[in-house]
Amino acid sequence: MKLEALKRSKILTLFGNQPGVVMRLTTKGRFAVTAMIDLALRQGNGPVTLSGISQRQAISLSYLEQLFGKLRRHEIVESVRGPGGGYSLARSADKVTVADIIIAVDEPLDATQCGGKENCHGADAASGTRCMTHELWATLNAKMVDYLDSVSLQDLVEQQKLKEQKEQNVVVMHRHAASDNTEATHSILNGVN
Repeated sequence: MKLEALKRSKILTLFGNQPGVVMRLTTKGRFAVTAMIDLALRQGNGPVTLSGISQRQAISLSYLEQLFGKLRRHEIVESVRGPGGGYSLARSADKVTVADIIIAVDEPLDATQCGGKENCHGADAASGTRCMTHELWATLNAKMVDYLDSVSLQDLVEQQKLKEQKEQNVVVMHRHAASDNTEATHSILNGVN
């Protein structure tokens, strides 16, 4: 309960207390979520190195270091120093949402043209006026926050595992099909029907 209140407070602090919650997902947020999925998939074997994540996900090591510094300060990951060190989740994957990750890396999310300031038709908030579609985009922002807050890191890990399992099944099926074709080819060549 306390965690949910804190999360909502952070969303309101980052995105403003008005209906026009600020949301614009860029590479920073995408890379942070991707790196966190990689970490969650592999942490059962001990701390995960950023260099390993960097190689597997083709994300710059220095960029990951910046992102994980922020994730650590928000107590989403923990660092382990020394030989065999790396990062692990600070709480279980089902307690970390995509919104938590994006907020931690200071990723503003915004579909409005004005950044939620309601001055779409002018740079000065006092003289600017809202555009006709402001409510539409502000509502979309709120829906995005709600959606990202409803998706846990565990959900994404399970999706990834399912995807990998399906890919392995396809490879196995292709092997079986190839061996069946090989047997049929040998039968034909040997005059056996």
